[in-house]
Amino acid sequence: MSSSARRGFASDNAATIHPEVLQAISAVNAGHAFGYGHDAYTREVEDRLATEFGADGGVFLVFNGSGANVVCLRSACRPWEAVICADTSHLNVDEGGAPEAIAGLKLLTSSTEQGKLTPALVRPLISRLGDEHAVQPRVLSLAQATELGTVYAPAEVQALGALAHEHGMLLHMDGARLSNAAAALGIGLREASTALGVDLLSFGGTKNGLLAGEAVIAMRPELSEPLLYLRKQSLQLASKMRFLAAQFDALLTDSLWLRNARHANAMAARLADAVGAVPGVEITRPVQANAVFAIVPPAATQALQEQFDFYTWEEGSGEVRWMCSWDTTEEDVEAFASALAQSLLVNR
Repeated sequence: MSSSARRGFASDNAATIHPEVLQAISAVNAGHAFGYGHDAYTREVEDRLATEFGADGGVFLVFNGSGANVVCLRSACRPWEAVICADTSHLNVDEGGAPEAIAGLKLLTSSTEQGKLTPALVRPLISRLGDEHAVQPRVLSLAQATELGTVYAPAEVQALGALAHEHGMLLHMDGARLSNAAAALGIGLREASTALGVDLLSFGGTKNGLLAGEAVIAMRPELSEPLLYLRKQSLQLASKMRFLAAQFDALLTDSLWLRNARHANAMAARLADAVGAVPGVEITRPVQANAVFAIVPPAATQALQEQFDFYTWEEGSGEVRWMCSWDTTEEDVEAFASALAQSLLVNR
């Protein structure tokens, strides 16, 4: 069965695997190694990630982003505790109820401006502390970059961390697109996350050129023992762990994470410039990482989706989302912008 050569802007998950990642997987595909991460190579990569983020609580490789988030939250919360997050967050919208069904947690959500939480939005949700009748907030979770493609400035993350810690809470970062955020800010991975007060990090690789793999980064040593057992219980412990580790080895080598993220961000900026000049297209959100959101007439959207894959984000308004990835090309952008202009012309 041959694979399709169709291109699109549906998701950075739809992209191919970076050749350097494939090479790294192939390089460790020799001989036998203890399973479940009990091999020297995996431990070296875990140490490398711990050094990269300054983690004292350990690194736990998992299969996917939802799994990373659930494992993080399970390690931090007891059954009567809750997680504060944006109402647009992946936790709340796109994880099939996993935080509730698997972790058994209540999500306390806040409406936001362009997907970003602020202390003013979070503070009202930190209430009824010590009241046995009320769920107790334990974790404040933010996404960097957000589901709406926006990026927190370092000071914004620090302010949220300070608020959480002031109330004895932990700060979790869903870093599925942390690489894109760090590239946009022009700072390192640690400087965009754990150096700012993040206690638990879901560090994403799948959206940035990996086959499958995310890393749970724990900054606090007391979180490491729960994570050791909860990763297995949450069905996120890989038996052939070296093949997950190899991908992160590649991602950290010669700044592959940064090269990939910079390119994806640059293609999003190029796409926004190209489609923003097309009459009938309204860019709806700041283009800060690798996502472009726009409102396009539904008839034009439907016609365009026959040629390119992408999602309608909000059916009522006609808002769509276009994601760029490490393998998006200038030719992809130009072809899409041209097709969009033609679709609008024909389907006015």
